[in-house]
Amino acid sequence: MQLMMISAKIENFPDTDFEIKMPISEQGLLRHIHDLNRWNPDHFLPWYIANQHVGYVKHQLADALGQWPDYFSIRDDNVRFIAGVDGVEQRSRILDEVVQALLQQGVIEHHLHENFAVTPGSRDQSLARLDRGAATHFGIRTFGQHVNGYVRTRQGMKLWTARRSADRIRFPNMLDNLVAGGLPENLSLLDNLIKECKEEADIPADLVKTAQPVGAVSYCRETATGLKPDTLYCYDLELPESFVPQNTDGEVAEFQLLPVAQILELIRHSDEFKPNCNLVNLDFLIRHGLISPDEPDYLELVSGLHGLTRPGQVLDE
Repeated sequence: MQLMMISAKIENFPDTDFEIKMPISEQGLLRHIHDLNRWNPDHFLPWYIANQHVGYVKHQLADALGQWPDYFSIRDDNVRFIAGVDGVEQRSRILDEVVQALLQQGVIEHHLHENFAVTPGSRDQSLARLDRGAATHFGIRTFGQHVNGYVRTRQGMKLWTARRSADRIRFPNMLDNLVAGGLPENLSLLDNLIKECKEEADIPADLVKTAQPVGAVSYCRETATGLKPDTLYCYDLELPESFVPQNTDGEVAEFQLLPVAQILELIRHSDEFKPNCNLVNLDFLIRHGLISPDEPDYLELVSGLHGLTRPGQVLDE
């Protein structure tokens, strides 16, 4: 794709210069929502546990699961744990055995040693546990937490933005929210938020506890390996001007404190941000009135942030 470099002066921040890589043929805000909600149902079979729809598997993975006829029933229109595989612990043990075998066969690439809930709805409805590295392969609904850390300055509101390290498996070198991480099944929302904030930005727990939960954004995206129906819990954290984040786990290369107008222009005209961070930032900008109803496609933007197509229905025998 052809790119051009532009320099711009931020309205209301005349002393701020910045450069962004702007795809000539792809601009605007709504494209980020469209890009994160592209998937073809014909590529997948729904996956059920105890007759409840918990995920989607590509046909290739369904074929691989046929190695375990004692565990999986593979049909033309769905994949199911068979009767007799009952209870969270037994299902989780079986899934771990299967994932380990698929890793050895090269069907699954990574084992991340962090379990996600396998659920038809919320985390407290978990029917099994599955390693995070296999989540997209099985198309389960995943959960994360993203924190927008903002500062009120004399020049206006600014947001702390992280740049991901070059050695990250996914989306290296891209811009990120101040704190963003997956939500394992064994940690509460608050405990995981405190952990992620400490690891990624060295934010003290007492300050983390002042973060305001402001809702969630959702999307459903097809990948080369499977499907990612994702829900991100969003938080606003007001930070003092004296606070400077410090990464402690090596996942962040640098932090930048950017005017909100610059954040908006980066989203509008570039692909610098990790894709799902665009949605979290859009949600922040809309809630704070920095994207107004005069914005083209405003209502579609608002509704699109919550447009997840996800598992949830019960199988009719």
